[in-house]
Amino acid sequence: MNEEYDVIVLGTGLTECILSGIMSVNGKKVLHMDRNSYYGGESASITPLEDLYKRFNLPGSPPECMGRGRDWNVDLVPKFLMANGQLVKMLLFTEVTRYMDFKVIEGSFVYKGGKIYKVPSTETEALASSLMGLFEKRRFKRFLGFVANFDENDPKTLEGIDPKKTNMQDVYKKFDLGQDVMDFTGHALALYRTDEYMHQPCLETINRIKLYSESLARYGKSPYLYPLYGLGELPQGFARLSAIYGGTYMLNKPIEELVVENGKIVGVKSEGEVARCKQLICDPSYVPDCVNKVGQVIRVICILSHPIKNTNDANSCQIIIPQNQVNRKSDIYVCMISYAHNVAAQGKYIAIVSTTVETNDPEREIRPALDLLEPIEQKFVSISDMYGPTDLGTESQIFISRTYDPTTHFETTCNDIKDIYKRMMGSEFDFEEMKRKKADIYGDNQ
Repeated sequence: MNEEYDVIVLGTGLTECILSGIMSVNGKKVLHMDRNSYYGGESASITPLEDLYKRFNLPGSPPECMGRGRDWNVDLVPKFLMANGQLVKMLLFTEVTRYMDFKVIEGSFVYKGGKIYKVPSTETEALASSLMGLFEKRRFKRFLGFVANFDENDPKTLEGIDPKKTNMQDVYKKFDLGQDVMDFTGHALALYRTDEYMHQPCLETINRIKLYSESLARYGKSPYLYPLYGLGELPQGFARLSAIYGGTYMLNKPIEELVVENGKIVGVKSEGEVARCKQLICDPSYVPDCVNKVGQVIRVICILSHPIKNTNDANSCQIIIPQNQVNRKSDIYVCMISYAHNVAAQGKYIAIVSTTVETNDPEREIRPALDLLEPIEQKFVSISDMYGPTDLGTESQIFISRTYDPTTHFETTCNDIKDIYKRMMGSEFDFEEMKRKKADIYGDNQ
């Protein structure tokens, strides 16, 4: 333990495990510790089901109708992977995909006027969708055509729009799109949680809609993927990657003190010994004095014995309830997976509802989502604080990750990873360079 490392990582959440793997591939000497005995931190998958009952302090044990406890792997933080998104690129370039199997999520839905509808994201689907009237369909089809052809470097594709100056509200106006269409475009395709994006330059939104459409084009049913046996497989996959490149892992290690000299991290004390380091990565729980509370999130894990109504009996799906539909400031999300993903007993479904807390009665806030899931066999409710770092780490060399937000995809988590990487390394994270380094250091056979 009394060794010197380039980087010490505390916590085995997905963010920490990915950064640990990336740093190891970069040739850094990495020590990775966690006070818990399991991988995943707050983004762990809980198994068996009995452990979930204990974690939420529910009396007794699961009823027999829930099947065998070990058939369950329940995510505490539900998220899907965009098929063409940043996390899939990280998985492919690091070859962590060899440790895991994925399944396509069967449908993506949006809530309007108390009902749910399939999200139209291609011109053909737009024309068939019952979300819009005939004239709106034509206008939306034209808008999707514009997005598909859009190339910020080719003025011919811009139709008079300045991607760095024209805001998204003006783009919607140009195509004469109504409020309902703006709602599902911004929230179910571009995946924004609030309407603040409408007043920003349109480039980011158009790129988000393109990412959604390109991800959908890869598999057809939806743009989302999900790992068999739950999200707990992801941190473990990146932990294996780090170990292959010389990283050292220690679970069940109590962290007694962060050793700081002249305002800079120099080591971590555990069980009376100090491991020295030049840089530290950790989740907010290890440095409560260096983080700010930025909000709260409510998550409700619901066990069902049926697919969600009006989803064509899908074994998995996502439902987004745009904030305008339920008079809120932020969206409500539903992630549903099932026995088809080896995360539940035969014939059982897990639907997880999440949103940003806005009132003193968070459970009432998510009522519209819970109504879509009835009847619910068992509910597990958690309300957790979200934290962000107060210190960028440039002086202290302590780099703190952000708490997982309520979104049902990993794009925000990947942005956090790239942001920490840039602050640590002084350069942008480059997927292609990562691939080259992997080949250079260990050869292609690794």
